[in-house]
Amino acid sequence: MNSSQSETTTLEILRRMCARFHLVARQLRLRKEYRPTLEITDEQDLQDLFYALLRLQFDEVGTEEWAPVYADGAHRTSYLLDWDKTVVVVKQTRSGLTTRDIAEQVTADSARYSTRPHGATLLCFIYDPDGRVGNPRGLEVDLSTVSDVYRVEVIVAPK
Repeated sequence: MNSSQSETTTLEILRRMCARFHLVARQLRLRKEYRPTLEITDEQDLQDLFYALLRLQFDEVGTEEWAPVYADGAHRTSYLLDWDKTVVVVKQTRSGLTTRDIAEQVTADSARYSTRPHGATLLCFIYDPDGRVGNPRGLEVDLSTVSDVYRVEVIVAPK
């Protein structure tokens, strides 16, 4: 399998994971006998579950922490796949986070990761369990870009 095929396969797996993520999150809440479960109440919970799911699909999942300006000093974790060619960033919508804020965050993430020596793709998964993004497909189209050397793909789910 050549490099281009590997990246395509990685993106296909990631797209499927993002599309089905909400089903997994809902299933975790529906435990028998009212057993305790993982509730996804914030971005840290989202990152923990998404990381676990990545480990099911990929042999090697690297992590990188950084403190972007938009996070007010809080650290964010990014996931590195395909020997750092693919970077995955996950975000969760919440009260007070506007579509403009999301766009600015994706732009900042893209600027950071587009300079990586081996980087080819940034996939940004925006988990929107409460439907706060009014036009998820429009946001995906507006924020996703493809150039000769770098791709940014934004996935909002559920739709």
